[in-house]
Parts: sequence; C-alpha cells; structure tokens
Amino acid sequence: MPHVTIKTRGEQTPPRDRRRVAVGVGVGLLAVGAALGFGELAAGLLRATSPVVTVGDALVDNSPAFLMKWAIEIFGTADKAVLITGVLVVLVLAGAVLGVVALRRPLVGYAGLVLFAAAGLAAVALRRTDDLGAAAAVVVGAGAGAVALALLLRSARHTLEPWGGKGEAETPADTEGSASTGPSAQDSAPTVPAPGPDRGPGRRGFVFTAAGVLAASGSAGALGRWLPSLTGGAGSRAELALPAPAAPLPALPPGTDLGVPGLEPFTTPNPDFYRIDTALTIPRLDSTQWTLRVHGLVDRPFEIDMDELLSRELVEADITLACVSNQIGGDLISNTRWLGFPLAELLREAGVHSGADQILSTSSDGWTCGTPTEVVMDGRDSLLAVGMGGEPLPHVNGYPARMVVPGLYGFVSATKWVTDIKLTRFADEQAYWAQRGWGVRAPVKTMSRIDVPAPLGRVESGEVVLAGIAWAQHRGIDAVEVRVDDGEWWEAELAEVPGIDTWVQWVSETTVDPGNHAVEVRATDSTGFTQPFERVEPVPDGATGWHRIRFTAT
Repeated sequence: MPHVTIKTRGEQTPPRDRRRVAVGVGVGLLAVGAALGFGELAAGLLRATSPVVTVGDALVDNSPAFLMKWAIEIFGTADKAVLITGVLVVLVLAGAVLGVVALRRPLVGYAGLVLFAAAGLAAVALRRTDDLGAAAAVVVGAGAGAVALALLLRSARHTLEPWGGKGEAETPADTEGSASTGPSAQDSAPTVPAPGPDRGPGRRGFVFTAAGVLAASGSAGALGRWLPSLTGGAGSRAELALPAPAAPLPALPPGTDLGVPGLEPFTTPNPDFYRIDTALTIPRLDSTQWTLRVHGLVDRPFEIDMDELLSRELVEADITLACVSNQIGGDLISNTRWLGFPLAELLREAGVHSGADQILSTSSDGWTCGTPTEVVMDGRDSLLAVGMGGEPLPHVNGYPARMVVPGLYGFVSATKWVTDIKLTRFADEQAYWAQRGWGVRAPVKTMSRIDVPAPLGRVESGEVVLAGIAWAQHRGIDAVEVRVDDGEWWEAELAEVPGIDTWVQWVSETTVDPGNHAVEVRATDSTGFTQPFERVEPVPDGATGWHRIRFTAT
C-alpha cells in the first residue's frame, strides 16, 4: 500500500515550539529588565523612590497586621529583602509569560506593560507619602519597557522566520492539503524545515538587540542605584561635626561588662544595633536641608534646623531600646550612649496645651508614631538624638535626627529620620501601628534572656557558667533568678549599670552532670514585679514569659 505523508502548515515540531518559548521568555525578561533599569535611573535622577520599592512600600502599608507580624517573626531583619525579592520574582514570571504571548499577539505584551504601569501608579497612590517623582519613575520605566519590547519583537520575528515565518523554505509536500505517494515522495518531504536565507543574520540580529537592551538596562539601573549615594558636602554624615555635650557623662562604671564569652556586650556597636522599621530603602537625608516642625495643640509652633539644634546644649544618656516584635529570648534589643537635646525642653518652648496627650511624630518617609506626652514630660531622658556611640547617627539608625524615649517600645517612641512633631490627642489621630491594632502606650515589659550557654549548645560537664541580660527600662532590674532542670530558683549576680534605663548583665555558676539540661531565667524589677511565666505573643504591646534554653553537657 502506498505510504502517504500529509503535513499541514499549522503543525509545529517540538523543537520549534521550544525555540519560540525560549525566545519569548527572553523578550519578556529583557523588556521587564528595561522597565526596571530605566525606572531606577529616573528615580535616581529625581531623587525619588524606585518603582520596585514603591510597590513594596504599598504592600507593607496595606498588608494586614498579622501578615506583617508573621514576616518579622519568620524572616526577622531580612523581611525587607524577602519582600523585594518576592516583588522581583513576580515581575520576572509575569514578564516571561507576557513575552511568550507577545510573539504572537504584540498588543497583549504592550497591554501587560500598561497594566504594570497602572499597578505602579496605584502603589504610589496607596503609599503613606506623596511622591510625584515615584509616579514619574513608573511612567518612564513602562515607556522604556515598551520601546525595548518593540525592538525585541521586531528582531525576534527575523530570527524565527526560518521556522515558519516569511523566510521559511517550503517543499511541495509542505503545502496545505497536498499529498504525495511512494517512497520518493516520502524521502522528498522533510520533517525539519530548511534553514532559509535569513536564519544566520536573523539570529545574530536578535542576539545583538538583546545584548544592547541588556547592557542599556543594566547600566541605567546601576547608575540609578549609585546616584542617591552622591550626598557629599556639608550635609553628609561624614561631614557632620557633633559638638561636645554640655555635661559629659562619666565613663561606664567598672563591672558594667562582665566579659563572659558569648554574653551580649553592655554597649552595642553601631553596626550591630538592631533594625526594625517599615522603610524598604534607607532615607539618606541632607542635614543642611533637614528641619523639624513642632506644631499642633501648642501655643507657639516653630521649626528648627540642624545648625540651631547643634548650637544648643546637648546632653548624653545611656538608653536601651527594644522592639515590640522581640520574641522571648530574641535579639531585637540594643544599648548605647546617645547624644541629643531634651525633648521636654522643645515641647516647653512650644507651649503644649493641657489636652494634648499624644506626640504624633512623623519620619521623612511618612511613618508615624504616637508617644504619650506625659511620658516625655515626666523627667526621664527623652531625647531628640543626633548621635549614638560617639558618632553621628548612622543612616540606618535615623540620621540626621531621631527620637529616643526610655521605657517605651520603639514603635511608640523611637521615630527615625524625624521631620515633624505634632501635639494632638489619642482620641483624634492614630499612628501607623495603632491603626493596625497595636497598643498606643506600650511600656517595656520586665524581661530577661539567657545568652550562655547558647541554645542547644554543648559544654563540658561539671562547673558551668550561666549568663545573660535583663531589662526593665526606666524601672531598673533588682534581681535575676535562674534554675536548672525545673529545680529550685537561685539568685544570679548582677553587673553594674549607669542607671535604670539600660539593660543589665547577669552571671551565675552551677554544676551539671553529663546529659541534656534545661535552664530558665526570670527577672524582678525595682517595683517588685516579677517577670510572669505565662507566654504572651508580642501583639499588641510586647511579649512576656520565661526564657528557657536546652544544652548538652559532655
């Protein structure tokens, strides 16, 4: 029986399908890369927020509180990097799909870029700050993506022509509906299309176009990332000269730091100071252009700039800051010596009205914080800080100025990059985290932590050193007790402290046999309150419970 080979024009061989998908993915990724790179460049030139960060900020600002709490618990200080990575992954996947579809339907690709731009502009509108520059960066990025898509699609058509486009070489057996019989007909009907005259130049043209788009996008993105760092001159952190305090604090008393290996040092080095905030990119403010506005329910609203602030009599204070998100035994707590101007004096200059029970402070990125007015005015060392650890505030810690209020968790007291202080009422306005169901007064709870031995660590049996830290800012710690394997409690030795606003180190020794053991710790503050056993999650105003670790003695 004669062999019949029938091939219709619409059929595609698997290699051709794979090639088309690969080219489409490349087109989509390069178009998205162009949008991101030139959007970054526009943001850098305009000193605005980049499109990716704009979307991330909008997600942070509009995510439910439980989701943000989960992210901090799971990822800790890496939560911001994880969010940005997630946004980029979504863009990459969407771009790859759009690129494949755009090879057949270019309008769909352009429509996808329009949707990306619309999402970016919506994110600008949903952020807590007005940023026309961020909107412009989104538009520029989308435009660059559209231009790149047009160039890539045009080049891609040429490289795909030999596989079914204009330049495909057909044989008689390839015509629609034709049939041939006999062995010679079978031999003359190839299953792989002929290369065609444009195959080499078309492929090279696409590679050159893709390489050009990639180089331009990468260069634009790198330049956009570099531009914000060009903050030199008098307003840069490196050029800011802090004055000496009007009355310098004495050196820390002997015995403040016990020097136990593995124990948290009493003073936290600036690079190790914990960071928890909602800023996806660190604001890099110019101190010569920084001003603080004090207004609201006051008699004499005013503004103060950095020169005027530094001309005043600055004071020092040793203060431990703690994050409300800190879990039992967590490390979202640090201690240092601060330099700044008393907040209470600023408020007295403004003349606070009797009903203004809230200090609503705002950072340069629009984050807000509500602090009880009476706490700042009760005589504690509440500061408008400009220095920490003997140097200007690092950018990540609030340069050029921030609030520091001992005894309260940071989310109600420690506004970084502060630019606005408004006296108002809790009943009238809610700060960022209060809007999400967190506490509004949030005094730091009495807590303690075990640092030595390390959790699940291994030590030699016999005499074992136990050590850690305890804190109850603005109350102070009177006692720390430890116990091993649910036995009797005994009191640990406390280190010296410069005051009641810092943590304190503790140390003790015990004898253990080989095997697995558990250690627990609890602290008692100067009011006689002892850290409770019951474990409470950080939301809405801080965790409680005894810290317990296990270790192995060999």
